[in-house]
Amino acid sequence: MSDLNELLTAIDNSVALEGTTVKVRDAARLRANIDKLVEFSALRPGEIQGWARYIVRGAALDLGIVPASINDLYLARGRGDVPVTFTTPALNLRVLSYQSARAVFRIAKKMNGAAFIFEIARSEIGYTAQRPAEYATNVLAAAIAEDWTGPVFIQGDHFQVSAKKYAADAQGETNAVKDLAREAIAAGFFNIDIDTSTLVDISRPTVPEQQETNFGLSSEIAAFIRDVEPKDVTISIGAEIGEVGGHNSTEEELRAFMEGFDAGMKKRAPGKTGLSKISIQTGTSHGGTVLPDGTLAKVSIDFDTLRELSRVARKDYGLGGTVQHGASTLPEDAFHKFVENEAIEVHLATGFMTMFYETIPADLRQQMYVWLDKNSAAERKPDMTDEQFYYKARKNALGPFKSQIYGLPASQKDKIDAAWHSQFEKLFNLLGVKDTRQYVDKFVKPVRVAPDMKSYLGKEVSEAMADDLQD
Repeated sequence: MSDLNELLTAIDNSVALEGTTVKVRDAARLRANIDKLVEFSALRPGEIQGWARYIVRGAALDLGIVPASINDLYLARGRGDVPVTFTTPALNLRVLSYQSARAVFRIAKKMNGAAFIFEIARSEIGYTAQRPAEYATNVLAAAIAEDWTGPVFIQGDHFQVSAKKYAADAQGETNAVKDLAREAIAAGFFNIDIDTSTLVDISRPTVPEQQETNFGLSSEIAAFIRDVEPKDVTISIGAEIGEVGGHNSTEEELRAFMEGFDAGMKKRAPGKTGLSKISIQTGTSHGGTVLPDGTLAKVSIDFDTLRELSRVARKDYGLGGTVQHGASTLPEDAFHKFVENEAIEVHLATGFMTMFYETIPADLRQQMYVWLDKNSAAERKPDMTDEQFYYKARKNALGPFKSQIYGLPASQKDKIDAAWHSQFEKLFNLLGVKDTRQYVDKFVKPVRVAPDMKSYLGKEVSEAMADDLQD
């Protein structure tokens, strides 16, 4: 039996392949068997894996589930055509992303929300062992399972230049980010956050000089994205002016970056759309800071900076506003402040991974920690407690334990799902996602981009990840 026949049999022949087009014969049967496609995609290397991903992408399109760019919604916000009454949550689903995405779609359907993003960073692609095609498959399969219709926003987060690798081979590292962008676009990522803020040089005498490499390389990569994006799709592109964990961003930095970036785009991609948003630094660090006893240090965010720079970004540069990174470890009573202070987007990750580790069986967690003791020992500083070390390093075990995680019994996955569902629902309410479907439907006109079979049935891509990338 061929790989394709095996796959079609496993899903009860609920879909058919007509040439290169996937047609859904029975949506209910497909939903009942979609989990099998997810497992083929994640755990069965080879041609059958590619077929599973291709079938999910094609079936999603046939059911009206369309990977889309959020660009036009954000630019409408920049023009004042969309109210500043919500902040788009961008969700980094590092583990069991199919299950967690299902919870997201359930909540969104219940509250008539559509302004939310699924994303994965360059660093996360490495340590979670989820290439873009697999991540997109998990998200789109979740949409099928929950009977979602309409646009789905999938984003490359922190498609970041490693400062170490750039210093050793600038062109090689630049090409690595471009190659990742091309791969992600082929998988249905029509939103990409370029991050060359790692190359800001604060030793230089003026702010424009400090930002020069940042805006120059950002515009180069953005122009490349415009060259390779699908016909009639304008990918939403974000950039970053301050590396997360550094000093808080200033209006002078934002203006220096935007003027340099726009000049670069005018030269490299004349007439093409530039950015839809800008990420700034406001006082957080990724994942929070864990104290010796295992509790998290209180996080202070400069909401005034978030608000003022968002207004400058909209008024003077036509962007949707500013983006907040590293916020999932904030207390819940802080999240409404993102809406009040007009942030266009907030990125959330670590809190969801924490819930996973707190909910899984103790024996699996212990196996993962033993693996970390051996394989991530270099990350343990002499003054670290066990709590601090495992909190920092635990993400590294997600890829190596992928099959064991997928193999958790349904009852255990249901417990994790319930915890995530509750958290997503709280966050969506606090961020104003309710009833955002009206704005998405008005301004986002998703283009049905047929998947390229060669992208799915070629060789799986891998990349040696640098250790200085942000999540």
